[in-house]
Amino acid sequence: MQLSDFLPTTRKECQLRGWDELDIILFSGDAYIDHPSFGAAVIGRILEKHGYRVAIVPQPDWHGDYRDFKKLGRPRLYFGIAPGCMDSMVNKYTANKRLRSQDAYSPDGRHDCRPEYPTIVYTQILKKLFPDVPVVLGGIEASMRRLTHYDYWQDSLRKCILCDSGADMIIYGMGEKPVVKVAEELDKGKKINEIKDIPQTVFITTEKGIPNGFTDDDIILHSHEECIRNKKSQAENFKHIEEESNKMHAARLLQKVDSKWVVVNPPFPPMTTEELDESFDLPYTRLPHPKYKGKTIPAYEMIKNSINIHRGCFGGCAFCTISAHQGKFIVCRSKESILREVRKVVAQPDFKGYLSDLGGPSANMYGMHGNNTKACEVCKRPSCIHPKVCPNLNTDHSKLTEIYREVDKVPGVKKSFIGSGVRYDLLLHHSKDEAINKAAREYTRELIVHHVSGRLKVAPEHTSDHVLNLMRKPSFNLFKEFKRVFDNINKSENLNQQIIPYFISSHPGCTEEDMAELAVETKALNFQLEQVQDFTPTPMTVSTETWYTGYDPYTLQPVFSARNQKEKLAQRMFFFWYKREEQNAIASELKRIGRSDLIDKLVPGSRYWQKDKATNKQATKSKNIYKKSQKRNRKR
Repeated sequence: MQLSDFLPTTRKECQLRGWDELDIILFSGDAYIDHPSFGAAVIGRILEKHGYRVAIVPQPDWHGDYRDFKKLGRPRLYFGIAPGCMDSMVNKYTANKRLRSQDAYSPDGRHDCRPEYPTIVYTQILKKLFPDVPVVLGGIEASMRRLTHYDYWQDSLRKCILCDSGADMIIYGMGEKPVVKVAEELDKGKKINEIKDIPQTVFITTEKGIPNGFTDDDIILHSHEECIRNKKSQAENFKHIEEESNKMHAARLLQKVDSKWVVVNPPFPPMTTEELDESFDLPYTRLPHPKYKGKTIPAYEMIKNSINIHRGCFGGCAFCTISAHQGKFIVCRSKESILREVRKVVAQPDFKGYLSDLGGPSANMYGMHGNNTKACEVCKRPSCIHPKVCPNLNTDHSKLTEIYREVDKVPGVKKSFIGSGVRYDLLLHHSKDEAINKAAREYTRELIVHHVSGRLKVAPEHTSDHVLNLMRKPSFNLFKEFKRVFDNINKSENLNQQIIPYFISSHPGCTEEDMAELAVETKALNFQLEQVQDFTPTPMTVSTETWYTGYDPYTLQPVFSARNQKEKLAQRMFFFWYKREEQNAIASELKRIGRSDLIDKLVPGSRYWQKDKATNKQATKSKNIYKKSQKRNRKR
């Protein structure tokens, strides 16, 4: 592999291509990995395909003399900011705001290669050095901050990130289409502040500068200042923001901030299969840039032998940003494009025959869509499967089963695993079409027998129905049913495989009693939970808006949330009932919340309980105490 096979990162690499001027320079918060799973590489390759001279500056040093920001000079068209595949603050801090020990997107996992909020830091430096050059923001960090949003790490309501950064435009969501359109308009000689009609872009303007003025089709959100004054206004705003993010034909959103207006143009229609194939078929090397020779980039090691087969997710989970970024409509790659990429992976010199994942945002949504597309065009439900599976949704798994089998036939592939999370509610859904039900059963057996690497990841997230409803997740009874199916297939095939469930504590609506019940219920299923997390409020999710405002954005009813670190840790400890060092604290907390009846079920050997059991006269009354505490927490 030659240096010129990568997009250039230095002047010397530009010279290897015979370039003395660049059209667009991308600044990335991640290490440069030339692979379709990394946004900066995708955007760079798309622009390259359309004839633009593009370079990437990965993880520039933002200290000192800013030499990394100056080394490639002034681009002809604009600077692009790609802050990283993850939100920088989630990447840097835990839910308890502790610094993480590793940055998976940096060489050797170093955690000092990017600043907090690189979108803001990089932009401000570029505007200082090149004030007349447009700066266009992209990626998850800017997308999720395109309007007034709650920032957990600063514990404050923040303006559109254009205000804090000083950038000229945001491209939100998956940016292949708008990034080319912006380049084309600038190439025609337009000024950045004259470009106001490109879908999937955000800009700030005066009231007079709003194209066509206010129209009946626009949605006027509460102003930033009103949202600061009234949390319920912020909750009301978010309902519109989420609905328009998931509509086939969305409205334009406008929000006043200070004396200007933030304008969010509706997104492009979902890409076609042909367009998605074109993006994945670009000449990626699928390797880290040679500058990282001898270093390990953890995120690359995780995905280098994986294949992404579709975009979008119609699950609509309340705590997830995927639908806000990729949309809820599934766009699938063709079988031919998938197989071409598989053959590229097989050809890699270190490939051992095992594909780590054939998946997407969810493992088993490939090929699924509405039967009546006209119904989808007017639908504004954020989820196609909650509270129930939409009767218009085609849940046929047969195309996905065919993909798995075709991939396994490729010479050099010993086995393909499914690393993406499986939606078991789709597998267990009973369609009116028996052929679809049969296909689901066939897929389930194919998955469990041939594509599990010993452990299958699923995400029930909780056991309490009222918490699951706020999460937009199915009843825990469905997980139990799927576990029975999983165990039966393993037994019939003489396999010894595990099912690994994921759970969340401190989600809005969740109380300590709910976590205690979760611990008891999962213990009864013989789980010692490992894949767990404390809820982290991230910008632009229903859960975050509920957590911050105290209201469900769709009903405007009050919702209790564990707000401070003490409350959050008190919930989280119930995950670890099997750790001796946690058991006394768990027993003490169960007594405090009136659930002494659970101590024998959860931590019967705790010293606290052994000492106190004889004198605990209220143990027999704990059921009534629990009911009262539930009622009290609902009022909170």
